[in-house]
Amino acid sequence: MSTPKQIRNIAIIAHVDHGKTTMVDQLLRQSGTFAEHEKVVDTVMDNNAIEKERGITILAKNCAVTWEGTHINIVDTPGHADFGGEVERALSMVDGVVLLIDAQEGPMPQTRFVTKKALALGLKPILVVNKVDKPGARPDYVVNAAFDLFDKLGATDEQLDFPVVYASGINGWSSLEEGEQGEQWGPDMSALFNTVLKHVPAQEGDPEAPLQLQISALDFSTFVGRIGVGRISAGTIRPMMDVVVMEGPDGKVVKGRVNQVLTFQGLERVQATEAGPGEIVLINGLSDIGIGVTVTDPTNPAPLPMLKVDEPTLTMNFCVNTSPLAGREGKYITSRQIWDRLQKELQHNVALRVKETDEEGIFEVMGRGELHLTILLENMRREGYELAVSKPRVVFRTIDGEKHEPIELVTADIEDQHQGGVMQALGERKGELVNMEPDGRGRVRLEYRIPARGLIGFTNEFLNLTRGSGLISNIFDSYEPHKGDIGGRKNGVLISMDDGEIFTYALGKLDDRGRMFVRANDPVYEGMIVGIHSRDNDLVVNATRTKQLTNFRVSGKEDAIKVTPPIDLTLEYGVEFIEDDELVEITPKSVRLRKRFLKEHERKRAGRDTVAA
Repeated sequence: MSTPKQIRNIAIIAHVDHGKTTMVDQLLRQSGTFAEHEKVVDTVMDNNAIEKERGITILAKNCAVTWEGTHINIVDTPGHADFGGEVERALSMVDGVVLLIDAQEGPMPQTRFVTKKALALGLKPILVVNKVDKPGARPDYVVNAAFDLFDKLGATDEQLDFPVVYASGINGWSSLEEGEQGEQWGPDMSALFNTVLKHVPAQEGDPEAPLQLQISALDFSTFVGRIGVGRISAGTIRPMMDVVVMEGPDGKVVKGRVNQVLTFQGLERVQATEAGPGEIVLINGLSDIGIGVTVTDPTNPAPLPMLKVDEPTLTMNFCVNTSPLAGREGKYITSRQIWDRLQKELQHNVALRVKETDEEGIFEVMGRGELHLTILLENMRREGYELAVSKPRVVFRTIDGEKHEPIELVTADIEDQHQGGVMQALGERKGELVNMEPDGRGRVRLEYRIPARGLIGFTNEFLNLTRGSGLISNIFDSYEPHKGDIGGRKNGVLISMDDGEIFTYALGKLDDRGRMFVRANDPVYEGMIVGIHSRDNDLVVNATRTKQLTNFRVSGKEDAIKVTPPIDLTLEYGVEFIEDDELVEITPKSVRLRKRFLKEHERKRAGRDTVAA
């Protein structure tokens, strides 16, 4: 048999916006994967429309480069804890991790989440201090902070002895030594490539052993059906080979035959005649393939344990849209279509749970966090789905007969003058201050432990408190006993009393009542929320009122109606804003807020029932 291929499998970990995708881009370019004329302005890996808009990585993706005869598979992992299901699968395919940290910001909580998982799996980290050429860079601080972080997360002595590479991803250079500020410290990315070759262990599986291939990700093609992506632990796989698919050592066994075997070359997938231990491959032809299953030898099966994924902490109801405007903009509006779409999502989104409820057309969807669920909703509305969703609720657990709730670790980076307001707001939401660190430049970093319930709807308040200059990120920490009641939204809402169309005249009359969500000529219906009331109670208003026409002339100045611009209603804002008796109506073109019961007498009856209960 031919000599085994030299392979290294690495995952790149970084907090949102620390430059991971740009770095992968450079590695692809400098390894000769792209010709010079193929330089694209767009980063290569974020190829999903939502990822491009938000500049974040959501789906774990693979690519491969060749450096000095060694095939390096690179797995790009999401930086958000909400996509933890993606992270855990990605880490099961690799032998080492590259931790990328911004030279100014230092380690952030989301970095902590993925790093904790990587260290627990025994993976050895390589620290890359990125953006060392930007003003305010503090490479020494970052290296020390990373050491402290690894130590806190229970790293072994071997893991604490990590190599450090300094880099500027956007300018395409790396170095093992610190240089002068404002200069280029190294010629190209070779320092990083060589560190990977030196410190990431090569795969040691036996190519002659029975096949062992664990599926870590799924893809779909209209031509060949389901495609499984995973790393071969032992044995060799070839096209048209008979295999069995096993769900762990005690799970069900299904026979099948592999159709094609593909490997990654750059961003392309190329067909292979065979693949051995350590290679990350894509296989098709097996209909029963799922995440965590092992594809193994039928005569001598060797299944691996199924992949474990953390449980969801947040749940929302996805309902059929029952508003008077339903069906005007969406293609898929029935409960069966929504249910089928959620089932399809479950095939590759492993951290998601979906179940039917007692009520017709309402499904309970559980996920890792607000972002995890709103990204799913955003994808669905872009595909032409129309639905309504409820306020997110946390998933409680009963441990030793006591009610427990999820606690989040929150990091807020704010300017000194906003510290009082932010600390007061977090205190009201039952947050406990864990650490406070001024940076000496007019900003301070606060670390809190806070019930997940307290964070629902906090993002907008935080942005207002810090005048848009604050950065906040959170990460699931643990389950703890219930912390008691947390206050909800402080303002009531303005509710339309009629169906129809909004006129500028009506908006002018309502302007002093509060801030509006709607513009002139928008359609409204009875029970729809048209704005935020300036007081704490809900108010039913006439939003379709028109001016009484008379045959008297009036002076011109009375005609000039001043209207404050409305609040831009996004999907995330809506989901955070609503209370338990309200819904967000989501269609391909619009986001509207409404009361669960549209008629006023129904709302009063429901309110009485709640009080009685």
